[in-house]
Amino acid sequence: MPAWTGGNGRFTSGRDNLARLIFAGSSMKTVIKRACNGLVVVVLMLAPALVSAQYDKTSEGQAFVREMAERYGFEASRVEALLAAAERKDSILDSISRPAEKTLEWHQYRKIFIRPDRIRQGVEFLTEHREAFERAEEEYGVPAPIIAAIIGVETWYGTYKGNHRVLDALATLAFDYPPRSRFFRSELAQYLLLTREQGFDPEQLTGSYAGAMGYGQFISSSYRHYAIDFDDDGVVDILNNPVDAIGSVANYFRAHHWKQGEPVAEQVPDRLQEGSPLLTRELKPSLEVNDYRQAGLTPEAKVAGDDKARAIRLAGSDGPELWLTYHNFYVITRYNHSHLYAMAVFQLANALSEQASEPEHQNGMGNSS
Repeated sequence: MPAWTGGNGRFTSGRDNLARLIFAGSSMKTVIKRACNGLVVVVLMLAPALVSAQYDKTSEGQAFVREMAERYGFEASRVEALLAAAERKDSILDSISRPAEKTLEWHQYRKIFIRPDRIRQGVEFLTEHREAFERAEEEYGVPAPIIAAIIGVETWYGTYKGNHRVLDALATLAFDYPPRSRFFRSELAQYLLLTREQGFDPEQLTGSYAGAMGYGQFISSSYRHYAIDFDDDGVVDILNNPVDAIGSVANYFRAHHWKQGEPVAEQVPDRLQEGSPLLTRELKPSLEVNDYRQAGLTPEAKVAGDDKARAIRLAGSDGPELWLTYHNFYVITRYNHSHLYAMAVFQLANALSEQASEPEHQNGMGNSS
């Protein structure tokens, strides 16, 4: 048994082995000798783990400190202290290696989000913040149900915003996740800038395993670029202020070229062969509606023949489903780069719109689709 477990960082067996030696009646000389040898092994095995956790001591950490000081005017000692306070979290590394969008089929993924309780609470959220939703739709051209669905999918309307310290999440991924370390190192820099600008304590904010925050789960760079003070109270707070969050999601979609009044997606009869070149892999649509019409797929949506479109086949609960998706569907994938995610947002938005427009809800939100 090793004396050090790299997973949870707990000393496990060195002390137990020493106790067994004593109780077995070994001579004190033997005990001391073996204990000393064991301590040497423990120290040798322990040292790398400690160094990897102390991000302020690594060459990458020191380079980060210099960049924050030279480029952004931070005190080097303050950045070093924050890196020293950051904790490596194996749970974060585990989570980022198996996101639901890459491990579930559509019928499994859909069940997570298109649920009666999430729909009901979404209608309540729309009703409670009716004025903010109506103003966001008017000013940014994004339907209220789409905004609400984003917040509903991300955090169940603010109920589950994540319990990882953002500092731990970003430091772990910046320095211990090579596949995307460059990206998360940039996000860590953006986070420190954000907390300085907004007067937040960088050691206190919590969010997702990837460091996303607030009702809409904005990463730090998105927070700085797209979050807005929608209630004009002088603070850009998407962490605890739903009104700012609603306006910020709408602003994000407008910045990514949401087209007001245009369709998102529609299901069509599945007439495409497996492996058809009309089933493209890229999220951004590269073919035109006419390409699909020539293949026998006739959309019901009012779309021009030269409008961009993309067909996707999803594994539904009753078998394969073929969907034609349009520009606005692609815009939803700018929020999360997954067609499963975009479809969940689209279908939840439809459900919210239908439920909100039923007679018992007429005095609340109307149909904004």
